[in-house]
Amino acid sequence: MMGGPMPPPGPMNRNGPIVTHHSFDLLMAEPHFGKADPPKDENEMSEALLKKTQQLTPSTSEQSSVQNLVSKIESVLEGLILSPTGLNIPVEEVRPVGSFKKGTMLAGHPVADLVVILKETPSAADIENLANKVQEKLKQNTKNEEFPTQANEGGFNTTSSERALVRVLVTTLPKNLFEINTEKHVDAKLLEGALATIRHARWFEENASHTTVRFLIRLLKDLKKRFSGLAALTPWLIDLLAFKSATVPSNTRDTVPITTAFRRALQLLASGCFLPGSIGIIDPCESGQVRAHSVLGLEEQDLLCLTAQTLLRTLAHGAFNEILGVDSQATVNLDTDITSWGGTIVTPGQPAYDKEEHKKETEQQEETEKKDEQKEQEKTS
Repeated sequence: MMGGPMPPPGPMNRNGPIVTHHSFDLLMAEPHFGKADPPKDENEMSEALLKKTQQLTPSTSEQSSVQNLVSKIESVLEGLILSPTGLNIPVEEVRPVGSFKKGTMLAGHPVADLVVILKETPSAADIENLANKVQEKLKQNTKNEEFPTQANEGGFNTTSSERALVRVLVTTLPKNLFEINTEKHVDAKLLEGALATIRHARWFEENASHTTVRFLIRLLKDLKKRFSGLAALTPWLIDLLAFKSATVPSNTRDTVPITTAFRRALQLLASGCFLPGSIGIIDPCESGQVRAHSVLGLEEQDLLCLTAQTLLRTLAHGAFNEILGVDSQATVNLDTDITSWGGTIVTPGQPAYDKEEHKKETEQQEETEKKDEQKEQEKTS
């Protein structure tokens, strides 16, 4: 009903839990459940969602300010590709990535991302050299503007007088990743992460550029900002969750209504889509059937699940305005406060994961496994 054959269940091991199941997806299971009530009127919720997405969509001036700075930096970098004079390492190419490229930038957050691929593996000094050169060229091309630029461990940030920000991630050619000197070069994880954002942007453009998906991404980003239990959601996890929630598996070119997609995103999180034993969402940009949520810690996975469960319970009682934050006067914290909806009390969920208890269980398990190994060795000797 929910997918292909599942691996057989098994015990925990040192590398983590064996993946045994898909999380429950109500949309996919709907044909197997009878409907006790007539279809619910979703007009009010739909209007609230559309109103919120309009609030979260950047204004024309915001988008223009970001586009202007992106164009200027791209022009400078393309010039440096043709004439790398003054650079420690020549530039191979530049790629736009991130929310501005995908069309999911939030209002009040005029930020764009670019990835610069260098022909050799960079050090911190090489990144500083590139940042200074880009700022120098920008100031030459646009008089009376300083373009403040700050280098960091994985790239540099440049701002404009229009308060736009472009984050430049610096990486190298994939073949160079096998020859990294940890004492000299930038951390390999940063370089690999920048290359991953290129794959993510390409996948998104080819598969997930539906309007409903982009609207849902903005809504989920806003929820992440307002509910601390959702803070662990990375931009890539939000993209994948929005795509899964807004599309039909049998035909991912078809999207469901925004009300269905929004509710389904919370349902998937609440059903344990990103918990340890769940298959979750397989990362389409990685080889080897990598589960996208494997980047999350156990405590983060637990918080995501319990927060979504609490929000979903309040949503069932019509609290969509409070969840979306449409009413700016609302002071209730849905994820931490006990709330009442038409006489029904909703109590926030409690964590299932206890770090200290888990540590004890892991130590006991390792001790048991060690004893079992010793017994096996004694038998064979």
